[in-house]
Amino acid sequence: MSMKQTIAHPLFGNACRVAGGALLAASLAAPATAADDFTTALVGGKASADLRLRYEGVEQDNALKDADATTVRVRLGYQTGEFLGFSAFLEAEHLTALGSEGYNSTVNGKTAYSVVADPEFTEINQAFLSYSGLPETALKYGRQRLVLDNHRFIGNVGWRQNEQTFDAFTVVNRSLPDTTITAGYINNVNRVFSDDSPVGDFRMSSPIFNVKYEGLRAGTLVGYGYLLDFDDLPASSTRTFGVRFTGSAPFAGDMKALYTAEYASQSDYADNPGNFDLDYYLVEGGIDAGRLTAKLGYEVLGSDDGVAFQTPLATLHAMNGWADQFLVTPAAGLKDAYVSAGTAVAGVKVEAIFHDFRADKGDARYGTEWDLVATKAFGKHYSVGAKYAAYQAKDFSVDTDKFWLWGEARF
Repeated sequence: MSMKQTIAHPLFGNACRVAGGALLAASLAAPATAADDFTTALVGGKASADLRLRYEGVEQDNALKDADATTVRVRLGYQTGEFLGFSAFLEAEHLTALGSEGYNSTVNGKTAYSVVADPEFTEINQAFLSYSGLPETALKYGRQRLVLDNHRFIGNVGWRQNEQTFDAFTVVNRSLPDTTITAGYINNVNRVFSDDSPVGDFRMSSPIFNVKYEGLRAGTLVGYGYLLDFDDLPASSTRTFGVRFTGSAPFAGDMKALYTAEYASQSDYADNPGNFDLDYYLVEGGIDAGRLTAKLGYEVLGSDDGVAFQTPLATLHAMNGWADQFLVTPAAGLKDAYVSAGTAVAGVKVEAIFHDFRADKGDARYGTEWDLVATKAFGKHYSVGAKYAAYQAKDFSVDTDKFWLWGEARF
């Protein structure tokens, strides 16, 4: 899909027309003195910029050539001020591959190499109209970043150079004590593969609902429902309802006990020709000792007659290992037992994670993985990092090593 086609997408185009029309109508209907206020809101907003330079290397125990990708992404945005409760935001981004493209970006035709899903692109990342004129309520219409809870079901895949955004209408209400209600309707998902890819968009008609209550001393309770109806992939349409609880409690002086529990059920929805009922479980416990944080967790994505629990709108890189072997849950399901430990040394944050992957149905042991990361921030605007993932295959996929080195500036 070309840049022009991206801008011509119905919801995106409507968002731009509604944004301009609403602001213009408001200015015409207001007294003459309001014209200055409209101009102030339009030109007195806030600009933003994000520059990320990154190297990614991939080695796999197969016939593919090793991948080496050095890319730089530039993202520029502008948020207007408010006028009669309305404001608008526009953000564009561009990615360039430096040197020879010795990797399969998924759209550059270099299929002899391992995949690094960072294609060159120039796109509109976000473009939305927001309204805050209702008490304790924020409305947003257009292309927007959307993240719920820990990214397991709805996330922006911010790790990739081209982040995932949503063409949607969303409402966030905080009028009830300690409660955040998020409701929305998703029309399209702009995926990380870019508009040049045949799988660069998920067109859908999908209501979502998430209620978070933070009034409990022991932690935060969340209930959610995601009804994903895919226009072009009916076999992927699912109905998911779940509940999540996470919190901490002090013990033994300054230490804290950390805990998370989550359950969700998933079934066929809309025009899905299948008939299945699947379960998702997550149990995690840990200790925050100040300088050291350690966690032990167990996550299960269930399987039913060869159909597995899927979370296609998640920030999948953050789940089940950074080597990205389980971006699609295997047909036999997935059990992920993991342990992690993190600390900070001289301002450098360091974390190590070990995963043991097995099938939910059957006795297959998929493999194990070590993940390591170190990051350093310099003030509010600059950061650097290094990251490594090593997947050792047993009954699934092949041995895979990935390494990243990056620097980022945000303003």
